[in-house]
Amino acid sequence: MGKNAAPLDGKVAVVTGSARNIGRATVKRLAEYGVSVVINAVQDREAADAVAHEIFDAGGRAVAHIADITKEDQANGLIDAAVSAFGGVDILVCNASIRAQQPFESITFDEWHKTLAVTLDGAFLLSKAAAPHMKRKKWGRIINLGGIANYMGAPNRVHSLAAKAGLVGLTRGLATELAPFGITCNVVSPGHIDTDRPASAGERPPLKVQPPIQRLGTVDEIAGMIHYLCLPEADYITGQTMHVNGGLYYGV
Repeated sequence: MGKNAAPLDGKVAVVTGSARNIGRATVKRLAEYGVSVVINAVQDREAADAVAHEIFDAGGRAVAHIADITKEDQANGLIDAAVSAFGGVDILVCNASIRAQQPFESITFDEWHKTLAVTLDGAFLLSKAAAPHMKRKKWGRIINLGGIANYMGAPNRVHSLAAKAGLVGLTRGLATELAPFGITCNVVSPGHIDTDRPASAGERPPLKVQPPIQRLGTVDEIAGMIHYLCLPEADYITGQTMHVNGGLYYGV
């Protein structure tokens, strides 16, 4: 991993929901470039440990930490785990979300709040815990994972769409407040990505509209955008939503 390390060698990243899919690809990508990574899952210790072992076996630095990021003490504990293992936190990637599908009138208030809590409460609590460490170093990256459905609309996902829309506002607010400390804050918004779907998400619906690049995106392509936003070349990018969707949605 040595030849690819600079300029991120020695940085420390916390990535939520990183036991599988986009989160897993992200920690593996960052570790390949010299970043020490904290892998997080809400309960699947076996999967999180497996990713950590993959990285360790490839010569990288990684630890796994189980935490429910909707609970303040556990969110703080996740950041503390990075500080304890690696001496700080420089990069925060908020990837965890709930991909449930349910008609609007069937969603209970508890389901609504739980979906918003994982996306919004988690990003708020972790950003609040991580920011002081970044401010001390006058450098940091906060990257939140959005989604194309928030911009194009989708049935049976109003709770998820509302959460992702709120995430954009949170990111822009953080970008404004944290810019004087050398901290950038952005959203990466994936299109239709080839991932393993949880049972709660149901079967992948057929695409009604094909993107100009006529295929599903890969988790590595999303991880590549996250990696780019961590580089010095991205120092002047903040408060933005980076769309990675094969041209299905061009942004506004």
